[in-house]
Amino acid sequence: MPEQCDPRPYDALLLLSFGGPEGPDDVVPFLENVTRGRGIPRERLKEVGQHYFLFGGVSPINAQNRELLDALRTDFAENGLDLPVYWGNRNWAPYLTDTLRTMVHDGHRRIAVLATSAYASYSGCRQYRENLADALAALRAEGLELPQVDKLRHYFNHPGFLRPMTDGVLASLAELPEEVRDGAHLAFTTHSIPTAAADTSGTPADHTRDGEGGAYVAQHLDAARVIADAVRAETGVDRPWRLVYQSRSGAPHIPWLEPDICDHLEEAHAAGVPAVVMAPIGFVSDHMEVRYDLDTEATAKAAELGLPVARSATVGADPRFAAAVRDLLLERAAAERGGTPERCALGALGAGHDLCPVGCCPARTPRPAAAGADWRGPVAEAPA
Repeated sequence: MPEQCDPRPYDALLLLSFGGPEGPDDVVPFLENVTRGRGIPRERLKEVGQHYFLFGGVSPINAQNRELLDALRTDFAENGLDLPVYWGNRNWAPYLTDTLRTMVHDGHRRIAVLATSAYASYSGCRQYRENLADALAALRAEGLELPQVDKLRHYFNHPGFLRPMTDGVLASLAELPEEVRDGAHLAFTTHSIPTAAADTSGTPADHTRDGEGGAYVAQHLDAARVIADAVRAETGVDRPWRLVYQSRSGAPHIPWLEPDICDHLEEAHAAGVPAVVMAPIGFVSDHMEVRYDLDTEATAKAAELGLPVARSATVGADPRFAAAVRDLLLERAAAERGGTPERCALGALGAGHDLCPVGCCPARTPRPAAAGADWRGPVAEAPA
């Protein structure tokens, strides 16, 4: 087998995502899965679910994951990579435990995992690792032989992730009226998280204090800077840009990362900014939080202000992103075989770690998390 197409020791790839409802009857049960253990009343979940009901109770995320699944399988086949690709979700069918069970029954014992979250954070990395640990514990309780699962590294700065989004920003600029195009600012958006979670994101060396944001903020700023620099090189216009946030939830007294995108649009309008491109760099696909928080809520705010806006596309199932996943898989496979593969990364931060160290994006309550340096098996206790 040619070295560049050799996936050994891996015998399968698992696409691991968040999941979403696919009909009105799914909305509240889905939200119950998302918020399990938080004691949120069902009536409150019905209120929260109104965003989904505006779209017929269907989140776009599952359809988009199916498209990505097809893109990955096509890319693998076209490049001579003979490796099956499976898909499992954290919060809705196909559930992670069910998919892992199928993979075990199909004979897979060494599984690479790609999570549809590109950045370091508890909810974007360690929680997926906790989900993997829970699923493995369930399979062990059923008496099944457990596979080894390895989560692929963060890919926020991989060219196959950043270049499609750069093209999306350029396309959005072209959509703006010509008279405001050159003066347009760029608002790079991502999911807001509590400042306490942001400060402890990444490895212990990345952790910060007092709302500085740890690896979560640093990685987003690095990605935004690469895209802004590429847009300037392409257009010849040096555009002001800022990292802003969306989709805040939780108690109002708990500090979250700011500014919110709608607040930012108000500030931009008050400052005389002629137009804004909203670039959702924190998201892999145009799922509900993009469709509602940006396409619905933020776009309505801009219309109220009389501020021209355009929203750029996420990477979705772009063939360059599928190729990036193949690259990440083969890079990790070569490293597992003892090689020193080239690790593609743009920006200043370089390629991330393969194995999450102890203390990386720590949990609020310590729980076992697979695919990290602190993983000692499905019944192991996580370190304090």
